[in-house]
Amino acid sequence: MQKLIEGLHHFQQTVFGTQQELFQRLSEGQSPETLFITCSDSRINPNLLTQTQPGDLFILRNAGNLVPPYCPGTGGGEAATIEFAVKGLKVKDVIVCGHSHCGAMDGLLRPEKTQDFPALNRWLEHAEVTRRIVTELYGSKPQEELLNVAIQENVLAQMENLRTHPSIATALAQGCIRIHGWVYKFETGEIFGYQPDKRQFMPIGIQEITADAPSRRPQEVLTI
Repeated sequence: MQKLIEGLHHFQQTVFGTQQELFQRLSEGQSPETLFITCSDSRINPNLLTQTQPGDLFILRNAGNLVPPYCPGTGGGEAATIEFAVKGLKVKDVIVCGHSHCGAMDGLLRPEKTQDFPALNRWLEHAEVTRRIVTELYGSKPQEELLNVAIQENVLAQMENLRTHPSIATALAQGCIRIHGWVYKFETGEIFGYQPDKRQFMPIGIQEITADAPSRRPQEVLTI
């Protein structure tokens, strides 16, 4: 806690003063262009990763970067956040960003590791599609490769779930929003983006921006 308090003082005494104009502008409202959906993992900092400032990203975080399919009448924080981002803030892009060494995906594949976390197990039911795809389509792969496969497949599955939300479906039909799938590799700082035309994740530095095509299974699972 002491580290956090010291950080607050540094922010107030040093950082805030140099960016006072930015924070004054933010006090009048927000207009982010991107909804960034990622994991709660403490090792991911979306603003640091994308080198963006406060106000640039509308961020949704949870264990496993999951997007529950839209279900009328049930509500939920994810659905509310997505709806407000699209209808209220008019974001132009939605990014679903998974990451290497994801504990949620590891728990999905090896439920014995999460048996003491009933709430987490219930939450991971939203990734059942991911689990089945991995076990049924990639069952011949060595166990140590399956986590990498699950991380990538889960991003695609959540992109598909996004399209079940009315606000997203409407915006896609109007051509005013794009959906992107990313995977972040902690060890190297690399970001891999899904390219529907190539049916695989590619390093973003050498890819053109492609999105919105129906998510198809990767033709080749990239080792990340």
